[in-house]
Amino acid sequence: QVQLVESGGGLVQAGGSLRLSCAASGRTFSSYTMGWFRQAPGKEREFVAAITKSGAGTYYADSVKGRFTISRDNAKNTVYLQMKSLKPEDTAVYYCAADGGVGLRTTTSAYDYWGQGTQVTVSS
Repeated sequence: QVQLVESGGGLVQAGGSLRLSCAASGRTFSSYTMGWFRQAPGKEREFVAAITKSGAGTYYADSVKGRFTISRDNAKNTVYLQMKSLKPEDTAVYYCAADGGVGLRTTTSAYDYWGQGTQVTVSS
């Protein structure tokens, strides 16, 4: 079992930055690929970014590539999402998730554990 708790969301103006954190419980954090997803009102949950177990590999949705950076600190059982040049269309609830499988996967069904989400609102 892995429990995930996100933090760092809030209200920011367009062009601003936020850093989301996701703290994981348990001693097996480094055994999981970690991902960030987001869900806007009335829309399906969508993939944002993922990072391999070691942190050596990352993958991003085209919509955030070049603006968002995913990273992890296995010693602190934490994964981060640094968001820059935020746009109103980035407004959503952001979720972190843990995938016990292999590779960098982008579908929600691949992830075994989910946090409760943190709201990010970008004003124009």
